[in-house]
Amino acid sequence: MSQDNLRSLGRNLKDQAKILGGFVAIIWIIEIVDYIVFRGNLDRFGIRPRNLDGLVGILFAPFLHGSFPHVAANTVPFLVLGWLVMLRSISDFFTVSIIGAFISGLGTWLIGNPYSIHVGASGTIYGYLGYLLFRGYFERKPIAIFLAILVAVMYGGVIWGVLPQRAGVSWEGHLFGFIGGIVAAKMLSQKSSAEA
Repeated sequence: MSQDNLRSLGRNLKDQAKILGGFVAIIWIIEIVDYIVFRGNLDRFGIRPRNLDGLVGILFAPFLHGSFPHVAANTVPFLVLGWLVMLRSISDFFTVSIIGAFISGLGTWLIGNPYSIHVGASGTIYGYLGYLLFRGYFERKPIAIFLAILVAVMYGGVIWGVLPQRAGVSWEGHLFGFIGGIVAAKMLSQKSSAEA
């Protein structure tokens, strides 16, 4: 590997770390400010199903969390799966994040319990999971298939989170985030095929 390639790889890794670290810093800062200043009241800006005011939650929910353990539980899978999405290109990460969060939020708004509020980055994380698992299926390229197998081994057990299991866990956000990831995998694989 040449010096130029090593420098390029180093810059790429640094950019990836800044983006992932920046998002994680934002969600932790918001939770700290919410806890200290707003006493948890920022969560009311989450997704409130079938309530017109609750539609803004589609934008805000990924940045809001119900507690510090909630943020902590989302931090590691966000970093790991988000980085795996970024491996091919940083633009893929933003595309999958937006599609996953939007479909997760909209689906939750449509079918969620109307007396609930949904917050957290887990819909986006499930979007990464769906994308990584299905990218190999749509592309049929060895590296994409390898990543799908790796992700299935590492995180395959969380797939059950798309089903209603525990009160207080937004299975709707997980389910629709996962679907959003599949949609993103299909779209980006078609784009990749068109450019080849």
